[in-house]
Amino acid sequence: MSEIFISYARSTEAEARRIAEALRGLGYGVWRDDELPAHRAYAEVIEERLKAAKAVVVVWSADAVKSEWVRSEADKARADRKLVQLSLDGAALPMPFDQIQCADLTGWSGEADAAGWRKVVASLADLVGGLSTVTGPTSEAPLPLPSKPSIAVMPFANLSGDPEQEYFADGMMDEIVSALTRHRSLFVIASGATLTFKGRTVAPSDAARQLGVRYVLEGNVRRGGANVRISVKLVEGLDGEQIWADRLDGKIEDAFDLQDRVALSVASQIEQMLEIAESGRASARPEANPGSYDLYLRALPLIRTFTREGALSGLILLRRALELDPHNATVLIWAAVCHHSLATFGWSKDPTIDASAVVDYTRRALKSGSNDARVLALSGVMLAAFQRDKQEALDLVRRAVEINPGSVDAWQASGCVLALDGQSDAAVDHLEQSLRMFPMGPGRAMTTVWLSIARFQQGRFDD
Repeated sequence: MSEIFISYARSTEAEARRIAEALRGLGYGVWRDDELPAHRAYAEVIEERLKAAKAVVVVWSADAVKSEWVRSEADKARADRKLVQLSLDGAALPMPFDQIQCADLTGWSGEADAAGWRKVVASLADLVGGLSTVTGPTSEAPLPLPSKPSIAVMPFANLSGDPEQEYFADGMMDEIVSALTRHRSLFVIASGATLTFKGRTVAPSDAARQLGVRYVLEGNVRRGGANVRISVKLVEGLDGEQIWADRLDGKIEDAFDLQDRVALSVASQIEQMLEIAESGRASARPEANPGSYDLYLRALPLIRTFTREGALSGLILLRRALELDPHNATVLIWAAVCHHSLATFGWSKDPTIDASAVVDYTRRALKSGSNDARVLALSGVMLAAFQRDKQEALDLVRRAVEINPGSVDAWQASGCVLALDGQSDAAVDHLEQSLRMFPMGPGRAMTTVWLSIARFQQGRFDD
């Protein structure tokens, strides 16, 4: 039997699934009612699972408050002293649950270090037996991997020969973790968990197994006088293969600014490299029963060929993904991108239909993912191109940069929309920032195109 039972209203199924995935990533056994067997009575299985669970997580929302099922399950859990409450929207809880502590997960999208999530995890540790039995460095069994790309940032080694510089190395690791958590497409292990490895020599594959992640980021800091060099490498945890490495130099006099700059640069490049690695993994897997996320990953490399065949093939996969998860904002916005390509590059049999689809998919994406930097960024470009509402587009890309200043997509999209609006100087600044953050790889191609357009607007024809 599973250790944790999750109770929720049907309207918050996506959020409940995200919570379940995060808990499985911590090594817990989790049960939701989407796992009901076809041959048994619904109520009988619910009662059995509810009774066997060591903890019951009740996901409160406006609809859950009205649900007799959720209230009944919560009441049973309260009576058995194994209730853990969280709220998704701040809805007033019914009596007597309004007298019990409830974690606030409003707007939560998987951040491991969010205050409300830490409260939930701490309560579950008390009820189920403690995270040390699940995620500690001495755990023998490998933890199940989260459904999205997962990464742990290991404590940075201080190669300066000066123990006083330990604070800088620890701060560098912590800043990178914070920057990575802004990328909602990643599952990031909290820095407190990886700090348990500090001072120990652990192979990346062992760290990945013990922490339940697919990727590990290692780094070191070396100081010489006023100069500091930070080296980082990204490793695939399963086989220890190095995916990417980089070296960044700076001045120690402004240590905190340097930490922030390095963190954003590393985070933006990691997201791009992980997406490429994950797409390759998805394409290599068997075709049988792929999930929504797998279908999205398979679609990305096709879309990025910028060919008619790539756009059409990618769109077929994205539509299949939406059948499984119709409110997935990331899938919706990439469907909009496919129709954008068809309409813009002369590949469409009916450009009017494709233009309408761009706006429709974009509006649906914004409704489902209004706090996702990449969704906001791509939405800004789509609306600027097809709805001609430049102010809304400008507002969207501005919000994208504010939410995640480490997002290459946000800076690229902002530069694109600024260029469309004729703000060529600002466009150049934002596009060059995008190029600085992603110094190599296919992601530079479209940025360079828009940079050339902005330079043309400035009259700098040689550039």
